[in-house]
Amino acid sequence: MNKTSFVDSSVKMAPVAGSTATVSRDKRETVGDIRVDHPRVRCNNVNVYYGDKHAIHNINLDVGNNEIIALIGPSGCGKTTFLRCLNRMNDTIKGCRVEGEILMEGQNINAREVDVVPLRARVGMVFQKPNPFPKSIFENVAFGPRIHGLAQGKADLEEIVVTSLQKAGLWTEVKDRLEEPGTGLSGGQQQRLCIARTIAVQPEVILMDEPCSALDPIATAKIEELMAELREQYSICIVTHSMQQAARVSQRTAFFHLGDLIEVGETEQIFVAPTHQLTEDYITGRFG
Repeated sequence: MNKTSFVDSSVKMAPVAGSTATVSRDKRETVGDIRVDHPRVRCNNVNVYYGDKHAIHNINLDVGNNEIIALIGPSGCGKTTFLRCLNRMNDTIKGCRVEGEILMEGQNINAREVDVVPLRARVGMVFQKPNPFPKSIFENVAFGPRIHGLAQGKADLEEIVVTSLQKAGLWTEVKDRLEEPGTGLSGGQQQRLCIARTIAVQPEVILMDEPCSALDPIATAKIEELMAELREQYSICIVTHSMQQAARVSQRTAFFHLGDLIEVGETEQIFVAPTHQLTEDYITGRFG
């Protein structure tokens, strides 16, 4: 079993050698397998600060090839902050500082020489609220391939758009409406359009931040079915407040609490036989 340190604010420790800072958190251990055999992303000792606030602490976690990993935990526990580390979206937040390694194909994406534009094509993001561009359905999907130079001409671009809409399960619903505004679609269709827009730039990883929280049950079911299909080609990391959704769609689950990664494991194990008491308390509704 792979483990990593996490900490509790109840005990103060001596200052770290060579540092004037006082470490005020007692070392504990993340329970479960933080590593996988073939990681798409490997995170080593990731820490995030908002000014003086230490938001997440020494996170070590792999995102595997062709898997869905769900990040669960109460509000404010750090799961969305961690998700945003994976494509450097935290760079857009004033005063936010990220430390540690996040490796893709052996390269630390936090290195200064890494260009965030191609990075965010490789690691796409689907947000909580659908956010189609104020453009046509076609242009929503074509925008990314066009600016990244992925299409050799008009026919190539059209093929990318059609294929992306098909992969997003939206093609049959919009094939006769491609010049209509994307904002005119229903909420669930808008979210699938955003997914089509994300996969049009050929990502390796798709990040999803509560992608179904604003959707009705029927639209949610369609998105979940789509996620299962997309897993065959992509790695997906999803933040969700719905433990039922995590149980339905993911292969591995990571439980966060107060900025710490408490437990990681196969989803069935996490929900049926959690190892850590905090995990069990959260899953059984004792807090959350």
